Amino acid sequence: MELNEAVELDRAVAVVTGANRGLGRHLAAQLVERGAKVYATARRPESVDLPGVVPLRLDLTDPRSVREAARTASDATLLVNNAGISTGTPLVAGDWDAVRLEMDTNFFGPLAATRAFAPVIEGNGGGAVLNVLSVLSWFHPAGVGAYAAAKAAGWAMTDAIREELAPRGIAVTALHVGYMDTDMAAAIPAGQKTDPALVAALALDGLAAGAREVLADDLTRSVRQGLGRVASAV
Repeated sequence: MELNEAVELDRAVAVVTGANRGLGRHLAAQLVERGAKVYATARRPESVDLPGVVPLRLDLTDPRSVREAARTASDATLLVNNAGISTGTPLVAGDWDAVRLEMDTNFFGPLAATRAFAPVIEGNGGGAVLNVLSVLSWFHPAGVGAYAAAKAAGWAMTDAIREELAPRGIAVTALHVGYMDTDMAAAIPAGQKTDPALVAALALDGLAAGAREVLADDLTRSVRQGLGRVASAV
């Protein structure tokens, strides 16, 4: 399997979106533990309570906020596109504004952040982007159609920008994961959810090893393997 350039996390300057809770909080905390400087972003930076990080305001649905964050974190070498939303909205019968919000937050937001930070990372000698995606990038239940569509678009975006950014010295890694024990999956039974601390560790290990794709749980690995079988049968 072709690999990205390995990321030296102890020398990285990371911007982690949605770092005030859930997976983002674990990613930010573990990056600090591994020696990185971390900008921990949230729409309300006062909600970031992690020691050792630099709280930073960033609202993915506000282009001015994204640009301001990129100007502030001018030493960034690693962007972690973690922030997201799940409204449980179907595509046909669901509320139109909720569908748009999912796309704005889960697709256009990470793309805007990548566009804003790519020249920063390139100017600092290169680095990486980690996009937090989902098993629902490939499996699309009707009840969460808006979320699945946004994550499928995020997967396509990740593959496209990997090719686009490689000549600029920026590696791109996708993290795919199923249900995690976070607020977003509060209604899911505990036995079906993965510890987000474990997912964060796997993601960072993948970055450090130059992985292009990190599959964080058995469900995700099974679905991804099945996708490969379908593709080979076409």
